[in-house]
Amino acid sequence: MQMFLPFPAFLMRCLAVMWLGCWGAVQPVAAADRTQVEAFLKITGFDVALDSIALSASTAPDMLGVDAGAFGSQWTEMSEDVFDTDKMRGLALDILENTLDDAALDHAAAFYASDLGKRLVRAENSSHLIEDDEVKQLAGNRIISDLVKAGSKRVAMYQRMGSAIDAAGTGVKALQQIQFRFLMAAAAAGVIDLELDADELRALMKEQEGELRLSLQASSLAASAYTYQEFSDAEVQAYVEALEEEPMQRVYELLNAVQYEITANRFEELAHRMAELTPGQDI
Repeated sequence: MQMFLPFPAFLMRCLAVMWLGCWGAVQPVAAADRTQVEAFLKITGFDVALDSIALSASTAPDMLGVDAGAFGSQWTEMSEDVFDTDKMRGLALDILENTLDDAALDHAAAFYASDLGKRLVRAENSSHLIEDDEVKQLAGNRIISDLVKAGSKRVAMYQRMGSAIDAAGTGVKALQQIQFRFLMAAAAAGVIDLELDADELRALMKEQEGELRLSLQASSLAASAYTYQEFSDAEVQAYVEALEEEPMQRVYELLNAVQYEITANRFEELAHRMAELTPGQDI
């Protein structure tokens, strides 16, 4: 399952208004049970997408202007605990079993269980777990450049794919909200001395929203080009059309919200825990 935001790269690079998730506001008519949801996560690859959130932990010190190396193994142990994959999957299950309806679950699971769907999930899982996001971005941009020179329709397909994955257009505001919550939590914990108050920080992010949106679109395009380079035009077209179907749109809107909330939750916890760290050197 393809996620809209490439968290590791942009949590570090972009300090870009409040994103208010509405996934918990309305209960579905027929919610899926926990066993169904667990199977759904595996079939769609959303379990691996959640696990990849842990890779974003390495960007946290950069956002705060802190040298993680000064804390030695303390940082590694703490970040691994905060971004424990079992904890994150548990949070996702808690949310999804109360919000994901059977009809949407069955629709998405049926597609990803198909031959094409299985191949897509394998490719997406491999892409999610690449630790050096810069490598993926560079390779993807080279592919995009070649596609443009060749006059390929693939670039337009990837643009449609990005729009389908984030049909509600919440990606930019979600990323800004993750950053906002992390910075405010770090300031409250005494980890950083934030010169801006909450309103000033939001105003700064608002100013940078347009630039961030363009950066996210470019990054999403490169990530798609890298991830789906082994697929034919017909297969990519079939995937785009599947993503644009209404039940799949409902699924992605919910899963995006879940991913955003878990990421923000873990970064807030990380900020509070960073106050416990003491500079030192491993012996």
